[in-house]
Amino acid sequence: MATPSSYRPAPGSIPTQPGVYRFRDAKGRVIYVGKAKSLRSRLSSYFQDIGNLHPRTATMVTTGASVEWTVVDTEVEALQLEYSWIKEFDPRFNVKYRDDKSYPWLAVTVGDEFPRVMVGRGAKRKGTRYFGPYSHAWAIRETVDILLRVFPMRSCSNGVFKRSSQIGRPCLLGYIDKCAAPCVGNVTGEEHRRIVDDFCDFMGGQTKPFMARIRKEMYAASEALDFEKAARLRDDLGAMERALEKQAVVLGDGADADVIALVEDPLEVAVQIFYVRGGRIRGQRGWVADRTDEGGTPELVQDFVLQLYGGEGGDSIPREVLVPALPPDADVLEELLTERRGSKVAIRVPQRGDKKDLQATVASNAAQALALHKTKRASDLTTRNRALEEIQTSLGLDEVPLRIECYDVSNLQGTEVVASMVVFEDGLARKSEYRRFVIRGVDGQNDVASMHEVITRRFKRLQDEQARSETVATDSGPMLVDPETGRPRKFAYAPSLVVVDGGPPQVAAAQQALSELGVNDIPVCGLAKRLEEVWLPGEEDPVIMARTSEGLYLLQRIRDEAHRFAINHHRGRRSKSMVESMLDDIPGLGEVRRKTLLKHFGSLKKLREAEPEAIALVPGIGPRTATAIKEAVAKADATRKTASQPRVNTATGEILED
Repeated sequence: MATPSSYRPAPGSIPTQPGVYRFRDAKGRVIYVGKAKSLRSRLSSYFQDIGNLHPRTATMVTTGASVEWTVVDTEVEALQLEYSWIKEFDPRFNVKYRDDKSYPWLAVTVGDEFPRVMVGRGAKRKGTRYFGPYSHAWAIRETVDILLRVFPMRSCSNGVFKRSSQIGRPCLLGYIDKCAAPCVGNVTGEEHRRIVDDFCDFMGGQTKPFMARIRKEMYAASEALDFEKAARLRDDLGAMERALEKQAVVLGDGADADVIALVEDPLEVAVQIFYVRGGRIRGQRGWVADRTDEGGTPELVQDFVLQLYGGEGGDSIPREVLVPALPPDADVLEELLTERRGSKVAIRVPQRGDKKDLQATVASNAAQALALHKTKRASDLTTRNRALEEIQTSLGLDEVPLRIECYDVSNLQGTEVVASMVVFEDGLARKSEYRRFVIRGVDGQNDVASMHEVITRRFKRLQDEQARSETVATDSGPMLVDPETGRPRKFAYAPSLVVVDGGPPQVAAAQQALSELGVNDIPVCGLAKRLEEVWLPGEEDPVIMARTSEGLYLLQRIRDEAHRFAINHHRGRRSKSMVESMLDDIPGLGEVRRKTLLKHFGSLKKLREAEPEAIALVPGIGPRTATAIKEAVAKADATRKTASQPRVNTATGEILED
């Protein structure tokens, strides 16, 4: 553990301008990112007597081994750079607000030629407009189903849309007047776009103009004795009223605002936000985060608002953000949000009235979310810690294995040999760090040689990246960041423990690969499937962990995840190679037309589902060739299904492994 004085910058070397600073640990990893109006004043506060620092700050500065900074011209630039670095480096001592669940959004693909309305989850995409989020997907579908009779826009998938275009007949929604059927030319692209714009305006809170217009048209139709049209408009009006009934009016002034509240304790903070548009609650979302610095409520609010809106723009940022306490740099934050939105954004603390009452309701939701999270995490965190400690004790490791990498090899009788690498950090899967390998240097079925190759490639890559980073002096620092692009490297972090799927031969191969590379500080173990024995290099007897051991259970989960990841990769490559090999044997189907065929359908799945008539529409493919293609693909599917069925020992009933 370092002392802050060992890496304290020389007196007078820190500039007084605004900027952003980064603390790094001994391995070069960014552990904290912060900004300051005066870098000298702010950084000097970290290098005082440790006894005067907040415990969390003291832990951060003693974990750190170096500090660096970047000077900017304005505080707004500092705020933008701070957001970018937190998102890029994911520092462990910065507060990170993560969703407590995956919320569904109502998404409209406005960037498409014929926009589609659908339910979406996860990260937002460019060219798509989002409404919500909502607590349940069924709530979105119910609202959309009601509104499609008023705004009959496209809601079908690309496959259904394309098929309807080819056969010249709309789907069921087109027949029941819940889609204007642009697929068959019932409306032009411009007419469909107007329907989409009206739908987005209605969902965005501009409901009164539509209600008034339809009511006026209804009365006009009635006076003209066109009772059929009047009845249809009456039903449309009722549909919109039913959709609005699901969203209670909470702000009488029809304001557009995000109402934020948080509940905190010394260790964690829960945040809830209500999205209010046109005075109605359009969505709700919640986060729970660990507190990692000494900041109070204003600092927590600033971190949250920056992370929430830092990557947003336009209408995604409301005109008003209601918070429980003004952030320290409220003026700077308002300036940044105003720049992102393109119009004035105000950050306020409600003092009275409906907005104050609504924030109290949001705070109540945050308190409930924090209580529920603590109930779940109490057992969750304790179990993970106990599992990691049991692994450390059983394997005789010097430290708790906070980062575990597991490797598995998959093949079918020596064909399409692949391997997987999965990563668990602090007992949880880190899927963004997963990697796939295609084994190239091994002929036939040889799991031991394949394991040697994949371990060699993974750690040779680690050494190469470390060497390149160390030889190039940049502000980004060693090992973790590419000196040219400033981005984190894919294989930047060394694991605390390497786990291989297998027994002594696989363990020996992995250890040999590490030894050949001169890596002697990373422990290796193997987990054999049959008896769940843990094998260590050079040991004649396995380590037997109790069947009820949390450590053994964690190793099993990691091994099973590596196996699943490898099998999925192998099946995908095997399916593709089978179909492509079948296409190779079709007379008259050369490489150019084969690529045209696959490009036309976009995926092998769609090619398998296509009828000969649809295949014949591809340029250069006639009816006879289309029939041959369909027969070849059907034969490949039958072979694939047979190969994927498990083999069973009929005497014992045991499922045999590949």
